[in-house]
Amino acid sequence: MNNEKLSKNEMNLSALFIGDKAENGQLYKDLLIDLVDEHLGWRQNYMPQDMPAISSQDKSSESYGKTVNHMKDVLNEMSSRMRTHSVPWHTAGRYWGHMNSETLMPSLLAYNFAMLWNGNNVAYESSPATSQMEEEVGQEFAQLMSYKKGWGHIVADGSLANLEGLWYARNIKSLPFAMKEVRPELVAGKSDWEMLNMSTKEIMDALESVEEDMDEIKAHSARSGKHLQRLGKWLVPQTKHYSWLKAADIIGIGLDQVIPVPVDHKYRMDINELEKIVRELAAQETPILGVVGVVGSTEEGAIDSIDKIIALREELKKEGIYYYVHIDAAYGGYGRAIFLDEDNNFIPFEELEDVYEEYGVFTEKKQHLSRDVYEAYKAIELAESVTIDPHKMGYIPYSAGGIVIQDVRMRDVISYFATYVFEKGADIPALLGAYILEGSKAGATAASVWAAHHVLPLNVSGYGKLIGASIEGSHRFYDFLEAETFKVGDKEIEVHTLTYPDFNMVDYVFKEKGNDDLTAMNKLNHDVYDYASYVKGNIYNNEFITSHTDFAIPDYGNSPLQFVNNLGISTDEWNKVEKVTVLRAAVMTPYMNKAEEFAIYAPKIRAALQEKLEQIYSAKI
Repeated sequence: MNNEKLSKNEMNLSALFIGDKAENGQLYKDLLIDLVDEHLGWRQNYMPQDMPAISSQDKSSESYGKTVNHMKDVLNEMSSRMRTHSVPWHTAGRYWGHMNSETLMPSLLAYNFAMLWNGNNVAYESSPATSQMEEEVGQEFAQLMSYKKGWGHIVADGSLANLEGLWYARNIKSLPFAMKEVRPELVAGKSDWEMLNMSTKEIMDALESVEEDMDEIKAHSARSGKHLQRLGKWLVPQTKHYSWLKAADIIGIGLDQVIPVPVDHKYRMDINELEKIVRELAAQETPILGVVGVVGSTEEGAIDSIDKIIALREELKKEGIYYYVHIDAAYGGYGRAIFLDEDNNFIPFEELEDVYEEYGVFTEKKQHLSRDVYEAYKAIELAESVTIDPHKMGYIPYSAGGIVIQDVRMRDVISYFATYVFEKGADIPALLGAYILEGSKAGATAASVWAAHHVLPLNVSGYGKLIGASIEGSHRFYDFLEAETFKVGDKEIEVHTLTYPDFNMVDYVFKEKGNDDLTAMNKLNHDVYDYASYVKGNIYNNEFITSHTDFAIPDYGNSPLQFVNNLGISTDEWNKVEKVTVLRAAVMTPYMNKAEEFAIYAPKIRAALQEKLEQIYSAKI
């Protein structure tokens, strides 16, 4: 098999997508036909002595013909509905909205191909090929996070991965109490408070030392229903994804245990507020089950200061306080590839610009990523677990989420074994179904992710280049918006960006100059969204498509206040309205990084926005 690595400047992203105008459509069709023919040949060549189950007589019957025609009619209707009602997120410079984009052609082809086998990755015997691929993908996730003894796997989405992260934390935190019941010498001399603040490594080392009693200890852990209310609080930033509330509900710790930590004006977790909350709880002898850091928040793309979350834990550890750290990097996790060299070493910050020039990561040599973001990504390797979604910044089709753990031993605390599916202790790759939340799962997803990782390595030479194109495109969009104003009749409409992107998400608002009514501004931005989405008219006639969200006091506290004040809107107005509506663009397009390409679309975007604003204001008359 010839699978040589490409040299530094040979990776061409233009070859990896079907394309805005299906420029690589014929290539996709040719490759797909080759793969389908290979599968059909595989069927024909397995036990060639067997006669076909579907005979020529069957195929020539009237009912066969009618059934085929009926099937074609159904597929035609499906095709019509998809063409009519789908969002054209694949466009090069027209779609500036949700976390959707063109997906990688190799991952599409791998999924198309592998689904013909319909592998079920719950058990190795039902899917040996794709189960092995998922095992390799899990190791690649671990390498991406610089976990030396890590392990990971694919899940349906980030919500399930977050649930698994909380599952790990809950079970691990409860193990010292289970040890006290089964093997008390493991925690001899420790008070309840000390047991609740044992580090994950301490607990896993103790559990490993009594492997023969592991099942009994697990039976006395949180999975028995004991100790759930003793384990402490789960701290998440205000930018939390709604999945954390669902996870706390399902996992049994309860919504009251989830505490939001305020974010600062850059929408990152406020570390001072985090320390304040932890110390106040510790003073009441209320433990911290865990802290969640977000790498790529769903509304702003903000990167929490993971390095500071970890540094605080190290400081508190000296005082006998310890918390599990989970990183919700569902959106931004793949971004870590842009910091890794081809040997998976984290590139020194001072060398980044030169390395990026060497590999052609950006089209311009300048600092695209801040030191804050760099240090946050670097510190991920010190967290216990990470959520990462290939179907977001991995550019892989839905549904493909993922989770990775720092220490492979951790998976034993949530494992179950079903003898009809797999044999405990069997000498084969990971008995996946025993160590995960889900049961049956698509092997095609594993093949899709595996293929993407092997075409684009998870370092600066591969995914780093794709991530770089996205980041650079977001900077061009940000700069474009910063320079824009619009005239509608006697009104001047300003554009204000929320904050410089940590990653690749750009949030912004339209504001009528001189009108400091927050309710009016919110309505204007919601109207822009209506005209720039599926809400009004045929989406295929829509020349600019975006997304929107609300930053409201119940979720965000006063973190948007600085932005609102900078717009000239008073604090009294903010306190009265209690929310700001913003337009949101997850700039995942791989095409807008080049200045000359963006320059083609910039006037088209401006003209489309001008038209929408004129429609909005004419409707008011």
